[in-house]
Amino acid sequence: MYRKKLINFLSLPSPIEEILFDGQLFYLKRDDLIHPDFSGNKARKFHTYLSNDFSNIEKIISYGSNQSNAMYSLSVLSKLRGWKFEYKVDHIPEYLKENPHGNYARALENGMLITDSINITTEQNILYVEEGGRQSEAEYGIKILAQEIEEWKVSQGIRELNIFLPSGTGTTALYLNKNSSNRVYTTPCVGDSEYLKKQFLMLDNNELNHPIILNTVKKYHFGKLYKEFYTMWQNLYSQTAIEFDLLYDPKGWIVLLENRELFSEPILYIHQGGLIGNESMLPRYERKYKNIL
Repeated sequence: MYRKKLINFLSLPSPIEEILFDGQLFYLKRDDLIHPDFSGNKARKFHTYLSNDFSNIEKIISYGSNQSNAMYSLSVLSKLRGWKFEYKVDHIPEYLKENPHGNYARALENGMLITDSINITTEQNILYVEEGGRQSEAEYGIKILAQEIEEWKVSQGIRELNIFLPSGTGTTALYLNKNSSNRVYTTPCVGDSEYLKKQFLMLDNNELNHPIILNTVKKYHFGKLYKEFYTMWQNLYSQTAIEFDLLYDPKGWIVLLENRELFSEPILYIHQGGLIGNESMLPRYERKYKNIL
C-alpha cells in the first residue's frame, strides 16, 4: 500500500527550468525534485524495482562506498517494499561510526545492515544490485526520463538539443543516449575516460549507443577536495538559488563551461540529486579550507 502511495506521489515528469549561469541560458531537468526520499538518477535506475512486482524478493544486497547515494536510495526502496537490505563496504572510518551523518546515517535509520563481508549466494529471493546501480534493469526508468525530455522538447518547439550530465558508472548517460534522439554528453567523475568506456561496454557493446565523453583541462581525482569545486558550487547557488551536489556537479559544470562549442544548440543539464551527500562533503571542505572559506 505504501509503495503504491509513493508511486502516486512521485513528481513525474520532473520539471524543466530555465537558469542563467555564467551569462549563458541553460535548461535544467530537476530530477532532484522527483521525491524527497527517492530522487535523482537513483530514482531512475531503481524505478523498475518500485513499479514492478518482484513479489519473490525478500532482500537486496549491494556494495559500494560508505556515503553512497545508491546505498541510501536502496535503503529507501527496501523499506518501502518491506525487504531486508544488506550493504557491503570496504571500510567504515571510526569517526563515521561514532558520528553517523549523511547517506550513511539515513540508510541506517532505514534498517540497513552494513558489513565488510557478504556471502554471495544464488538464492532466488535475493536481489543483487551492482555498485551504483550499473545494470541492465536501470534502462527501464532511464527510458522514461528520455521520453519526458522528448515530449518537453517537442512542446517547446526545439529542433536540436544537447544533453549533459556527469557520470559515475555512466549508466544513466548510456541508457539516456541509447533511448534519446538528442546528443548526450558526459564526463567521468570516478575514473578517467578509459574507465568510463569500460563501464559502458559492460552494459552495451554497441558503441553507437555510447554518449560522448568530455574531459576537463585539469585532471581531478574522485572524492578529493578542490577549491574550484567549492567555488563552482557556491557560484551555482548564488546565481540560480538551486543547490547542487558537491561531488559530481562541480566537475560537470567546469567541463561544460570549458566546452562552449556545445552552446550552439540549447543545453539541457540533468540535475541528478545526491544532495544528502552534501551533509558529509561540506564539513570536509570547511575543515580543509577553513582559512579560505
